[in-house]
Formats: sequence, C-alpha cells, structure tokens
Amino acid sequence: MEVTRRTFLRLTGATVFVGGLGLNIASVRAEALPLKTLYATETTTICPYCAVGCGIIVHTRNGKVINTEGDPDHPINEGSLCPKGGSLYQIAVNDARLTTPLYRAPGSDKWEAVSWEWALDEVAKRIVKSRNESFTRTNDKGQVVNRTTAVASVGSAAMDNEECYVYQKFLRGLGLVYIEHQARI
Repeated sequence: MEVTRRTFLRLTGATVFVGGLGLNIASVRAEALPLKTLYATETTTICPYCAVGCGIIVHTRNGKVINTEGDPDHPINEGSLCPKGGSLYQIAVNDARLTTPLYRAPGSDKWEAVSWEWALDEVAKRIVKSRNESFTRTNDKGQVVNRTTAVASVGSAAMDNEECYVYQKFLRGLGLVYIEHQARI
C-alpha cells in the first residue's frame, strides 16, 4: 500500500477513533497456525509438464508429499507456476489416480487391471516384434543403414539431459529413425 499524506491521516484518525472506544489494540495478539511444512523434508525438482523447466519445491513427511510450490530461487520461474505446475500436488495425492496398468484386449470393450511385469513384458515383446518385422539393414544403394521405420518415440520434457542422452542411445540402438521430443511439438 502506498502511504500518502491522505492515507496517513485516515489511518491515524481510525486509530484514535478505535482507541477512543476503549479498545486496546496493543493487547490484541495475532496467533498463527503452525506451518504445514514444519519439520518436512524439502526437495527441489523440475516441473514435468512442459519443456520450460520451472523449479518446484516438494515438501514430504514420512515419505508422503504434503505440499508443492514454486521455487523462488530458481532462475527460470522465480517461484511462479502456471496452472498445471500449480496443480502438481495432485499427481502425488489423488485418490482417483491410476496405480496399476490397464489393458483392453483387441475387440473387447472392457479394461482389465494387469501387473506391471506383464505390461512391461508385453510392450517389450511388441517393440521387438515390430522392429524385427520392419528392420532394414541396407538401403536401395546398398549402404548399411540398420534402421526401422515401424517404431517411433515421443520423448518427455520431464527427463533431464542425462536421461535424454541414455534414452536417445537406447532408441538409436534399436534402429529408430522417428525420434521426436515433446518440447518441439
């Protein structure tokens, strides 16, 4: 609030008026509730939504997320968050969040819960099958290309540089040609 001569006089007059009513403002104590992040572990991280890389502080207690907020010391967002980043708390604390993979068989109209082991094995089998069926060792000119055009990948902005490097090596090792990143879409 900007204090001008007029606002100063108003505040002074209001204080004198309240004091004239017999209220003793000096005896009024403000009592604050303890912070919900008191005694919590504070960890910094990066927002997983877009590729901007906003800094987030995650507070945990007993292994559970109790609060998320923008990191005021982060050079990119300086504590501010977009609506998606501001709702990041709901990723960790949400009763409606899926915790197991769901599978819908071909021709079925129902989803069924499956184990993580089964889902990962099934994804791996399908990648290997598609790669093997479409793998090209040489092009029309006889040059060695060792590639597949039947599998593509869209990366994630939630990965850091090191994870992107390893992921890129893995995809190139499979022979993928179509590799894209979410930040460019």
